[in-house]
Amino acid sequence: MLKIENLHARVEEKEILKGINLEVKPGEVHAIMGPNGSGKSTLASVIAGREDFEVTEGNISLNGEDLEDLDPEERAHAGVFLSFQYPVEIPGVTVTNFIKAAINESRKAKGLEDMPANEMLSKIREKSSLLEIDRKFLSRSLNEGFSGGEKKRNEIFQMAMLEPKLAILDETDSGLDIDALRIVANGVNKLRSKDNAIVVITHYQRLLDHIVPDHVHVLYNGKIVKSGTKELAFELEEKGYDWIKAENE
Repeated sequence: MLKIENLHARVEEKEILKGINLEVKPGEVHAIMGPNGSGKSTLASVIAGREDFEVTEGNISLNGEDLEDLDPEERAHAGVFLSFQYPVEIPGVTVTNFIKAAINESRKAKGLEDMPANEMLSKIREKSSLLEIDRKFLSRSLNEGFSGGEKKRNEIFQMAMLEPKLAILDETDSGLDIDALRIVANGVNKLRSKDNAIVVITHYQRLLDHIVPDHVHVLYNGKIVKSGTKELAFELEEKGYDWIKAENE
């Protein structure tokens, strides 16, 4: 599914990623943890193709297809989905109209016609029901006046509708209370399948109580310095990140 080899990346001449190696197979959930400034969000942005970051060495591939020369839109059409820590507001564009446009743009890129209206409506009903989303929510302007939990739930709805091959959830637990966290995590769990893969980027272990990862990786100073199972996340919760720093300085 996703293969990253010796990835180096920088922003404004500052090297952030210093040799990342990672392989995520279909059906797997991987958690990337680490202290602030370790490069977690940079890694997510580089996979998604954000132009702020320059890849100086290494490569990224999805199902054997190199992503380096693809812009963010092309990567999205190839099946990469990135949820943001701070989703933007788009006044005047409803949740439903936004997702219709996103799906039809993706179909257009693949040489397909727009999804028929009745099929689109059926899919919206199916996915909103799956994620316990009220119909009134779908007619609101995208993220305008949304609570933190509503913004994150909306992103999981987008993920459900777009059905990406690879979903990257960048600190999706940021700012959520325990109820909102549970709702978002339940949505992610319902969307797990043998045909997709999920990378969860988080600072805290609490999200992993709800989304149980197959593998946990600790990112520190631009490198993956430790990998393990969910027990590694518990160890980080107990000891903090100081012991990781001590081992790698």
